[in-house]
Amino acid sequence: MTALPVIAHRIGGKVVDDAQRRIDVTNPATGEVTAAVALASDEHVDLAVTTARTAFESWRDTSLARRQQILFAYRELLREHIGDIARVITAEHGKTLPDASGEIARGIEVVEYASAVPAVLKGEFSEQVSTGIDTHSVRQPLGVCAGITPFNFPAMVPLWMFPVAIAAGNTFVLKPSERDPSTSLLLAELFEEAGLPDGVLNVVQGDREAVTAILEHPEVAAVSFVGSTPVAKYIYETAARNGKRVQALGGAKNHMVVLPDADMDLAADAVTSAAYGSAGQRCMAISALVTVGDAADRLVPRVVEQVRSLVVGDGADPTSDMGPVITRDQRDRVASYVESGQAAGADVLIDGRSEGVPESATGFFIGPSLLDRVTVDMDVYRDEIFGPLLSIVRTDSLQEAITLVNANPYANGAAIFTNDGGAARRFQKDIDAGMVGVNIPIPVPMSFYSFGGAKASMFGSSHVYGPEGLQFYTRAKVVTTRWPAMREGHLDLGFARP
Repeated sequence: MTALPVIAHRIGGKVVDDAQRRIDVTNPATGEVTAAVALASDEHVDLAVTTARTAFESWRDTSLARRQQILFAYRELLREHIGDIARVITAEHGKTLPDASGEIARGIEVVEYASAVPAVLKGEFSEQVSTGIDTHSVRQPLGVCAGITPFNFPAMVPLWMFPVAIAAGNTFVLKPSERDPSTSLLLAELFEEAGLPDGVLNVVQGDREAVTAILEHPEVAAVSFVGSTPVAKYIYETAARNGKRVQALGGAKNHMVVLPDADMDLAADAVTSAAYGSAGQRCMAISALVTVGDAADRLVPRVVEQVRSLVVGDGADPTSDMGPVITRDQRDRVASYVESGQAAGADVLIDGRSEGVPESATGFFIGPSLLDRVTVDMDVYRDEIFGPLLSIVRTDSLQEAITLVNANPYANGAAIFTNDGGAARRFQKDIDAGMVGVNIPIPVPMSFYSFGGAKASMFGSSHVYGPEGLQFYTRAKVVTTRWPAMREGHLDLGFARP
């Protein structure tokens, strides 16, 4: 038998593969085990952090111009290798190649933002704040920062984090998901090819043991996380208790509200794409479609038609619109919510357990499911399912819809589809969510804004990437200076007088 390839750590620019523990990596489209991933011990994490700390001493003194040059080169290498990275993502995650290419493109946007570091890292200066005294501010790097990232975006989410942290002068330790670990290694290798010094970006594969070691390591100054709400809360509490800065993005139950005056063809296209793209495994996926008044009468038949047209198959097949979910357990979990929703009284318009699944499928496939007349007391509405299941909830008014959305504990994103500017303005003002879309179903901000939710979708005060990300990875320092002439007169123990 041929031994499986081992996906190892990358520390200080070198492959480190001496792990005692390994687990399988599986292609979700075939169910085939394709590799084994090494799981980091406390010692591996300590080596990565220590290496990053050593590299920080010289990297923080690297000029902004040189950092910018490396980031420019990195951007070009990422663009050049989009196809290669996408194939790696599809092989381990299962999403379609166009979807994988799209997530890389969104990650490159953050690299572009980070490339503007000489401009965005500028401080402020005030002359003559008092007689002969000036004050200026600077933003300085923290030291070693860490990122713990999820399986659903193995390229985009890491690229939300380490380019900004590294541009600001920090070094970084990345712990990707053990389910699709290869992408992060490729991202790190390309960054080194762009000129990044060894040790500035390190990758440790691992599970909870590696996460705990990161959260407790005294040399880690800040931790960024994206994942489920229970884990986000644990990350936030543990990292904060150990004196670290922390931003922890949790789960979501994103709503799309459709008013009777909306363009129903546009709304149907939008919700189908937003609910079933990447098999619904997105933290910004629409999982609840909220119709107002008689909007459902015209919208639902269009959505049914759109969903039934989706082609489910191997993400590497160019004819596929939707690939498998990440694991067999997740497939069964999604199926269980179709069953529980039906038992609770929802109308199953499309049953993904029996419809849309490819013939002779050996992977973790489940077809897109659509449930109508879902109510807020049903598990299928309350829980974050993270799969290709869309619930339709009917309301009588915009105010009822807003109240329903705001009562949900998750608050990542929300969208409204309407041609009424007044209704849209009211919605964006009153809705309790971190990101709001008007006639846009997935309102993920461009890189020069910041991404983040509210309530159970976000722990910590700082959103990721953009201006808030840059502030998260730097510490402000205010310097007050006076350059006096030869000292004359008596000693004055009071405050400086204007």
